Amino acid sequence: MFKINSIRVLAVAGCMAVFATGAQAFDIFGRDAVQMPMPQQQANFPTDLNRAPVATTRALVDDPTGEKPGTITIDTKNRYLYLSMDGNKAMRYDVGVGREGFAWQGRAYIGRRAEWPGWTPPAEMLKRRPDLPRHMAGGIDNPLGARAMYLYNDRGDTMYRIHGTNEPDTIGQAVSSGCIRLMNEDVIDLYERVRVGAPVVVIG
Repeated sequence: MFKINSIRVLAVAGCMAVFATGAQAFDIFGRDAVQMPMPQQQANFPTDLNRAPVATTRALVDDPTGEKPGTITIDTKNRYLYLSMDGNKAMRYDVGVGREGFAWQGRAYIGRRAEWPGWTPPAEMLKRRPDLPRHMAGGIDNPLGARAMYLYNDRGDTMYRIHGTNEPDTIGQAVSSGCIRLMNEDVIDLYERVRVGAPVVVIG
């Protein structure tokens, strides 16, 4: 939870999902949870982002994925994200994943990247929840966290994101609407290591 002008908003509202079958996007408030396009750059913010004792989970490990260097593999069952590297090594991060009914598998690629992304609730969500802010600027209280990587496939934007979080205690849990969330320090590290076009594999 976070607070904006005395309005409490569920942090997971910033994470949207589209089922792999192509069904309508849903979030905890209902349907049509669409991430609106935002500027690539926002203001600079502190690097002490999560306000929690453990700021990073990343570890250099032997690569269990068999994928080529530069590939992101998300193991939703064990709640790890691996970035394959040279020498059969991988950088591993703990992640939060989609809750029951919102988990998905498949292949995608990073189609866009954003620093301190903003969030704009769509009109239909505002009809159901008029207490929501009309726009939330990027920052440490934004549910998308410090960075976002937007996942695309051959049909376009999947509405899934790899992003940071303002709820670091949810890392390692299945709580999202299908997006993959990392600690803010971890998502910054991953963001600096990958570029648009990087392949993403999601397994169960």
